[in-house]
Amino acid sequence: MFTHVMVGSNDLAASKKFYDAIFTAIGGNPGFEDPAGRIIYSHGGSNFMVTKPIDGQPATHANGSTIGMAMESGEQAKAWHDAGCANGGTSCEDPPGVRELAFGNVYLAYLRDPAGNKLGGMHVMGQ
Repeated sequence: MFTHVMVGSNDLAASKKFYDAIFTAIGGNPGFEDPAGRIIYSHGGSNFMVTKPIDGQPATHANGSTIGMAMESGEQAKAWHDAGCANGGTSCEDPPGVRELAFGNVYLAYLRDPAGNKLGGMHVMGQ
């Protein structure tokens, strides 16, 4: 449905430290910088990028938005969350754990990156 996700940052070094940690915690590689200064992560057929806004204005996070990332297990989601908290992110929502949703049980963990973007790590249980 989409080709990539891009978030803005006013501090690319802090963002790279955070995203390198959460993506390597789930088996990905550290990001690399392209000629335009964007930090790019590719993993499992998905692309995630961090950039300073091209309009020159400050980056801001979207209120009410969440970028969801698939996790292979609850343990992986917890490791992802812990890596984020240890590298400039902050926990948000409820603590990581199992939630009962209309379509079944999931393990969820939520973080805000150093720029305030909200991320969710989700493992659908029984899959």
